[in-house]
Amino acid sequence: MNNFHTPVLLKEVIDSLRVEKGKKYIDATIGGGGHTKQILKLGGMVLGMDVDQDSIDYLTEKIKNQKSKIKDWKRLTLVKENFRDIDKIASQEGFGKVSGILFDLGVSSHQLETPERGFSFQKTGPLDMRMDKSLQVRALDLIKILTKGELYEIFHKLGEESSAFALSKHIVRARSIKPIETTDDLRKIMEEVRPQRFSRINALAKVFQALRIVVNDELNALKEALPKALEVLGNQGRLLVISFHSLEDRIVKHNFIDFEKRSLGKIITKKPIRPSTEEISKNKRSRSAKLRVFERN
Repeated sequence: MNNFHTPVLLKEVIDSLRVEKGKKYIDATIGGGGHTKQILKLGGMVLGMDVDQDSIDYLTEKIKNQKSKIKDWKRLTLVKENFRDIDKIASQEGFGKVSGILFDLGVSSHQLETPERGFSFQKTGPLDMRMDKSLQVRALDLIKILTKGELYEIFHKLGEESSAFALSKHIVRARSIKPIETTDDLRKIMEEVRPQRFSRINALAKVFQALRIVVNDELNALKEALPKALEVLGNQGRLLVISFHSLEDRIVKHNFIDFEKRSLGKIITKKPIRPSTEEISKNKRSRSAKLRVFERN
């Protein structure tokens, strides 16, 4: 796990947070710690959260091995938690009225590149997709038990997939013959439905992403977390969200508009900040990233 994840929009995030020495920040999806590392370097104190035990284990080992930089890491409080409970966690860990909070909603490189996690159609592995391995339902369970109509809703609404009906119908037919349990199983079915369409990476990614969103209840978690995060911010504290999916971005945009209408603060980014051409060339996974920033009164 040497290259756990490349942080997206790193400079833009740090500039927007306006990090100051001795002030407190929350990284609600710490991943490989790329954003947090820069906050610590600038003297900030960080509460780092993640539901993925692999992330917590990676950072714990990293801290242990980087003895020369231990002073920075001493200002990091690390917890395995879901950000939907950010208000309770912040209170428990002494991070009330913080100066900034970051949500990076992307999947880490480690998650995508670890076959047994089942996040990627490019890796052969079980259809798992759980960010928190303690969750009971996996993607293969959804494929196994959901009706044709329920599968259609997932692929149409969350995947915004034009072939959602045909795909759902084919999955139900195929699973009556043989269980669909691996990433390869699902990919082959997709290619049978519309070979020309599902030979395209973007179309495959949307279907896998839709299943992942349901497995981890990602949209509901985000809806619950944003108002709670605002309550955790101190005066002029900033809330930053990096999204990678149109539905996520819509939730963030509408929440920020609502916060501003209720005179709780102001939107800093009238339009989302996007990665530069240079960043996209170095990290292709950053291409769909959108950063929105809100400042509390």
